[in-house]
Amino acid sequence: MKLAYFDCPSGASGDMILGALVDAGLSLESLTAALAKLPLQGYRLTAREVKKGPFRAAKVDVEVDARAHHRHRTLSEIVGLLDRSGLPEPVKADARRIFSRLAEAEARVHGTRVDEVRFHDVGAVDAIVDVTGAVAGLHLLGIEAVHVSALPLGGGMVEGPHGRIPVPAPGTAELLKGFPVYDNGVKAELVTPTGAAILTTLAASSGSMPPMTLERVGYGAGSMELTIPNVLRCFVGTAATDAEGRETIAQVETTIDDMSPQLYEPLMERLLEAGALDVFLTPVIMKRSRPGVVLTALCEPSRVEELSTALFQESTTIGVRWTDYQRTRLERELVTLPTAYGPVSFKLSRLRGKLVTVTPEFSEVSRIAREKGLPVREVLDQARADARRLLDASNP
Repeated sequence: MKLAYFDCPSGASGDMILGALVDAGLSLESLTAALAKLPLQGYRLTAREVKKGPFRAAKVDVEVDARAHHRHRTLSEIVGLLDRSGLPEPVKADARRIFSRLAEAEARVHGTRVDEVRFHDVGAVDAIVDVTGAVAGLHLLGIEAVHVSALPLGGGMVEGPHGRIPVPAPGTAELLKGFPVYDNGVKAELVTPTGAAILTTLAASSGSMPPMTLERVGYGAGSMELTIPNVLRCFVGTAATDAEGRETIAQVETTIDDMSPQLYEPLMERLLEAGALDVFLTPVIMKRSRPGVVLTALCEPSRVEELSTALFQESTTIGVRWTDYQRTRLERELVTLPTAYGPVSFKLSRLRGKLVTVTPEFSEVSRIAREKGLPVREVLDQARADARRLLDASNP
């Protein structure tokens, strides 16, 4: 699994995140091309190398047309831009989540409803580009999980759309709830609402860096000159496992005997969205001979809290238990291969480099079978045979 760890000693903003991603290997051309799929005009993306204290870093700027900069947008308008874009669905989904959390924070601060919030700075072109660009950049780099250090709160006062306000801004403070923060002594706005929303929404864990095989380090520069180097670092690498593919996972469980069966499907979907690797149900007989269900979810240890929250919110349980387990898994690879029915996605598994299983994506097999009026079993067998033949020929 490919990871990104954001180390934020001087805070975080949208442009710092973009700069760190570009410095870590994200091509500015590919990022610009991805953002061009968003129906948004009046800006230009630039990148240059700067010095912050003794360190070099990438400074990415969104240069905005003055007329486009000051437009205030609602959440529904921003979501509409994302929905009409040609961006991949995972990018749209994460960007929608980030803007939804921004809207919820603003609504709570101003005592209004989410659909009434009109974003000021966050609804402007540069903020939309920062959020969408950060999500698209992570997608282009193949990042599968984001981890973030504790964030410095900053201090003092700052001028905003509502006049002079304390740092952190009230909206930023809302977004940082439940996230580790500290005071590094710098009196400035170190974490912007955009930076807070991006990192706290996408973070699979917060605090220390997870074990990884480090591949790249990118430095993103902020705009202010501080008493410390104003840079954010992005560490990119692969999750550490040993030579046999052993790793630690958590098994989260709860036992339920008083919930409508209709609610299990949305509950399982919510758990998978929260980072569960697998979810399954086991029928059991409980005390007083009541029939019940043990719900089990497997996840990375850093996701236990998110899954527990989902269980408390979406089920009738009043208690959750979890245990860490060691597991060994085969090396896996997702590929698209030609078959008699056209290209099909496959999951390949290897043991010490030797191909063990070739499994076609079942949803694609089902779709082909429906379109061609064939039995699913026939399409499944043929696709697997075609892939095996192709792979055996290329690896004699």
